[in-house]
Amino acid sequence: MRRFSQRSSLVTLSEINITPLLDLAFVLLIIFVITTPLLEQSINLKLPRGGQPDPRIDKRNIRTVEVSGTGVYALDKQRMGLDQMIARLAGEFRSNPNLIIYIRADQDGPYKNVAALIDGCQRGGITRYSLRTEPAR
Repeated sequence: MRRFSQRSSLVTLSEINITPLLDLAFVLLIIFVITTPLLEQSINLKLPRGGQPDPRIDKRNIRTVEVSGTGVYALDKQRMGLDQMIARLAGEFRSNPNLIIYIRADQDGPYKNVAALIDGCQRGGITRYSLRTEPAR
């Protein structure tokens, strides 16, 4: 029979058990994989066909506004009211005069929603905008 001394109980483990750490990492990975598609809520649009390819434009100068057929507005995939959006765009235009507004509007939606957006942009001093379409076949 072997006897254990008290001295051996004072020895510390030199290895770290990484199993709980890996479990946590996998749980976080699963959570991020599931929630990421839910965070990107865009408006479902059907754009008209036509148009020409764009020249090279710096992505920092572009803001995308989407207008649904029911009159819902979204700025860079965040839904908001028209007045709030115009105020935010005007503020960004004051800090960046090269700002270009991409307007993506549903082809079956009423034109009054797009006209209200363009009118608000012009009142805010923004005159550079592009009406987006699907590429021609």
